Amino acid sequence: MDAPPPLNDVRPFLAVDRLLRAHGLSAPEILAEDAEAGLVLLEDLGDATYGRVLAEGGDEAALYRLAVDALIHLHGRFRPNGGPLSAFDEARALREVELLLDWLWPAMMGAAASDGVRAAYREAWRAALPARESAPSCLALFDFHIDNLMWLKGRPGIKACGLLDFQDAVLAPVTFDLVSLLEDARRDVPAALAEQLIGHYLAAFPEIREEDFRASYCVIGAQRSTRILGTFARLKLRDSKPGYLAHIPRVWRWLGQDLAHPALAPVRAWFDRHIPPERRTVPEALRA
Repeated sequence: MDAPPPLNDVRPFLAVDRLLRAHGLSAPEILAEDAEAGLVLLEDLGDATYGRVLAEGGDEAALYRLAVDALIHLHGRFRPNGGPLSAFDEARALREVELLLDWLWPAMMGAAASDGVRAAYREAWRAALPARESAPSCLALFDFHIDNLMWLKGRPGIKACGLLDFQDAVLAPVTFDLVSLLEDARRDVPAALAEQLIGHYLAAFPEIREEDFRASYCVIGAQRSTRILGTFARLKLRDSKPGYLAHIPRVWRWLGQDLAHPALAPVRAWFDRHIPPERRTVPEALRA
């Protein structure tokens, strides 16, 4: 890893790496480090990402269950007793959902969002976001999806699931990483498989009421999909990276599914008024 300051800081990665390894998970071993210079020598976990293994015909159900088992293992053992992790609080969640207004809205509407539209949007999200906390909090790796998971065939149990790209880890409800895995912006996960895996997770934690879990899961899913929609528009408009546009229809579908939950009624009402289902597409302004 060559990530020199001031633009980069390897210390969060190092801290989370050590934490994961201390909890028996397969994060890369740190072989040498110079944090001040942004240099880290890491164990090479190979090339068998989940994405690559699945593309080559790997066992989808087994791979996803292994990833969920890794989360069950972590959530059953990790205790947030201080340390380097910040909480994924309401202020951050609101900043992230406003990416949709900042980048996607102008491409859809041809003009910036008005103050009134923004105020109603924030109010709707403030009404929904507290439902996230109906599930307990834990370490969330933030980008827990198939491009950051490795199939380490020779390792036993949960150690066969290698973990990458966790420097943005936060304290967040336990539903956070499950949403990242099962509502993947880049890949459709079969609904039946997702339901099986949610049931498998809940069976491991009988103290979590399913009703509370579902509310948290859908609110976090909707918040995440909204952030991603804004981010993908920004990647095209600011960074000239059009490849992400192909995933926007899938993200709209994930968002629509989550908005159906009663906990998101205020947000659903805002979307139905301002961006109804027939407008949830890739705007022509982004295709140009």
